[in-house]
Amino acid sequence: MKALVLAGGSGSRLRPITHTSAKQLVPVANKPVLFYGLESIALAGVREVGIVVGDTAAEIESAVGDGSRFGLDVTYLPQEAPLGLAHAVGIARDYLGDDDFVMYLGDNFIVGGIGALVDRFRVNRPDAQILLTRVSDPRAFGVVELDGSGRVIGLEEKPEHPKSDLALVGVYMFTARVHDAVCRLKPSWRGELEITDAIQELIDSGCRVESTLVTGYWKDTGNVADMLEVNRLVLDGVETDCSGEVESSELIGRVVIEKGATVTGSRIVGPAVVAAGSRIHNSYIGPFTSIDSGCSVVDSEVEYSIVLRGASIAGVRRVERSLIGREVEVTSTPRVLRAHRLVLGDHSKVQVAS
Repeated sequence: MKALVLAGGSGSRLRPITHTSAKQLVPVANKPVLFYGLESIALAGVREVGIVVGDTAAEIESAVGDGSRFGLDVTYLPQEAPLGLAHAVGIARDYLGDDDFVMYLGDNFIVGGIGALVDRFRVNRPDAQILLTRVSDPRAFGVVELDGSGRVIGLEEKPEHPKSDLALVGVYMFTARVHDAVCRLKPSWRGELEITDAIQELIDSGCRVESTLVTGYWKDTGNVADMLEVNRLVLDGVETDCSGEVESSELIGRVVIEKGATVTGSRIVGPAVVAAGSRIHNSYIGPFTSIDSGCSVVDSEVEYSIVLRGASIAGVRRVERSLIGREVEVTSTPRVLRAHRLVLGDHSKVQVAS
């Protein structure tokens, strides 16, 4: 069995971060989200992985290399444009051959990995096995319709009027029969070759398509809110590790200070991670914050945020629910003295913001 990992999307919902960086490499708890998927694939016993890459190919290849660090053998498959998930399957046809494969969207995050799901597929070998989750607004996803017995009978990509609240999770398993279905596809109204249409082709051809409802945690980390939520979840599982230098500071809860990081005159409330080479001085770092390598936080407060490599924050009273890009500089403006002109009646009570 092989794996096909899709890492060619443009990441428009994470701009401006993704103007200069691949969305799959935005870190969660200081590790690129793509790496979590590759680790899940390796733990599932899959070794041969094809990674579909686009405009950010050089960055992806530099980060992942030959895959040996994950116990994988990686092959890169260029895609000239993000023309749909089924299009990615099509360009990988020669690489996949007649092997079964798991297709994993590189910006997806599934708690607990995919080992049990891959094992189930290997035993039952349906022509396609899809993962489903219930969502509040199915219009933003591929939507699946089941009959009374739970059998998959229909799929539709981002429908205006969804027939269910069951959305496709970004992990699929296929036998080689999917390639014939992909060959018969025509572009959708979005101008893409949709994987939902390919799976519908399998159903219409009498192939066996099975589904599994994901009851654990799954996120498509395609926007800032979801990135912060996944970061929160991962940090919630960290164990305290203070290998860096800490002086005249207070660490509360599960806090990781990596070797090479320095914390002085500060208060850090976990779960939080400060990577090697970073400096925290006279500052407050609140829960669910990850500070990447080479960062500087001075005279500032940061909470529930992701701060990427080399960023600096100085003299800022409060930063929260934020994604700060690489080498960004955040500073405060000089304080401007302001006068308030008031005409107040007797016994008035007035609160003036300082």
